[in-house]
Amino acid sequence: MLLNRVRTGRLYYGWVMLWAVSLTEVISWGILYYAYSVFVAPMARDLVVDQLAIATGYAIALLCNGAAAPFVGWWLDRYGARGLMTAGSIGGCVLVLLWSQVTTPLQLYSVMAGIGVTSAAVLYEPAFAIVAAWFRRERGRALQVLTFFGAWASFIFIPLAGWLVDQLGWRAALLALAAILALTIPPHALIIRRRPADLGLAPDGDSPTTTAVAPAEPAVRPRVALRQRRFWLLGGAFAASGFATVAMTVHLIPYLLTRGESLTVASSIAGLHGMMSLLGRLLIGPLGERWPRWLVTAGLFAMQIAGLLALVAFSHTAAAVVYIALFGAGAGTQIIMRAALIAEQYGSANYGLISGWQNVLLTVARTAAPVGAGALIGLTGYHGMLWCLIGLLAGGMVLLALVDQRNI
Repeated sequence: MLLNRVRTGRLYYGWVMLWAVSLTEVISWGILYYAYSVFVAPMARDLVVDQLAIATGYAIALLCNGAAAPFVGWWLDRYGARGLMTAGSIGGCVLVLLWSQVTTPLQLYSVMAGIGVTSAAVLYEPAFAIVAAWFRRERGRALQVLTFFGAWASFIFIPLAGWLVDQLGWRAALLALAAILALTIPPHALIIRRRPADLGLAPDGDSPTTTAVAPAEPAVRPRVALRQRRFWLLGGAFAASGFATVAMTVHLIPYLLTRGESLTVASSIAGLHGMMSLLGRLLIGPLGERWPRWLVTAGLFAMQIAGLLALVAFSHTAAAVVYIALFGAGAGTQIIMRAALIAEQYGSANYGLISGWQNVLLTVARTAAPVGAGALIGLTGYHGMLWCLIGLLAGGMVLLALVDQRNI
C-alpha cells in the first residue's frame, strides 16, 4: 500500500505524517478517553464519594469536547493541525498531572472539563482533517490506517492503566500516564505539516500534472453546509448510531447479567467490541473504495440492527456473541465512513469546521445515551430499550436514504 506512493525514490510525506499521527492517536485515545473507567472505583473510595459522582466527570469531558469541536474545526481550517495538536498534547499532560492531585469532585470536574477541550485538539477530528488535506484518491486507505491504530487504544491502555493502579495506586498511575502522553508532543510539533503544497507536493504524492487534470474537489463553505438539508440528514443518521452505540456500551453487561450470564462471560463478550470494530475496519472499510460510501454506511446500520435483533430473539450466549460481532463491526467501521463522506461531500478546505459542527450533534447524542437508555429500561425493560434502539437505527437508515446521493 505504501510502496506505490514512492515518487522519485522517496516516500510521500503524507504517509510518514499519517503513521506518526496514528501512533499518537493510540496514546491520546488510550489515556484521555479509555483509561477513565479504570479510575472510577479507586477514586470513589479515596475521595469518599459514590461512583456516580466520579462518572459525572466523564460526562463533563464529553460535553466540553463537543462544545470545543466547532472552534477546533475553525482553527484547523485556518491554521492547520500542527500547533493545535502540540498544544493539546502539552495541555493534556498538565491536566493529567492535575488529575492526580484532585481531592474533591469539583476539582475533578474542572480538570475533566479541560481534558474534554484538549481531547478535541488531539483525537480523531484533527487527525481526520490531516487526512482530508493530504489524501484525495487514497483517502479511504489513509482513514483505514489511522482508525486501525486507534482501535488498539482500549486494548493497550485499559489493561495498562489497571496494572499501574494495582502496582502504584491511582495517583501515581496518572503520573506515569502523563509521562507516556508526553511522548506525543515531539511528533505533533516536529512532523505535522498543514498541507502538501507547503512542501511542494500534491495530494497522494501525485505529480502536479496529474493533480491538475483530476476532478476538482468541492469547497463548500460552512455557512452553506449548515443551511443544506444534507448536512442535518447525515448528522442525524450518525447521531442515531452514536446514541445506540454508547447506550449498548453502558448497558450491555447489566443486561447480560439479567439473562443469567456470569460477570466474567458478560465482560468478555463486551470486551470483544474493540476487536470486532478492528476487524470491521479491516474487512469492510475497503468496500467504500469500490461501492458508494453512503450505501456501505447503510449496510453498517443494517449490521447493527441485525445484531440487536439476534440479542432480542435468542437468549443463548451464542446470540450475544453474534450481536457483538455484527454491532461492533458496524459501529467501528462507521468512523471511517463518516470522515470520508464529509470530505467527499464538502472538500478539505473547510473540513475541520464542518466536521466540528457535526461532532456537536454526535456529542449531544452520546452524552444523552446512558441516561436516555436508562430511562427507557425503567419504562419498558431491557427488551423495550433494545427495540427502541432498533427503531432509532432504522430511522438513521431512512435519513441516509433521504440524502441526495447524486452528490456523494
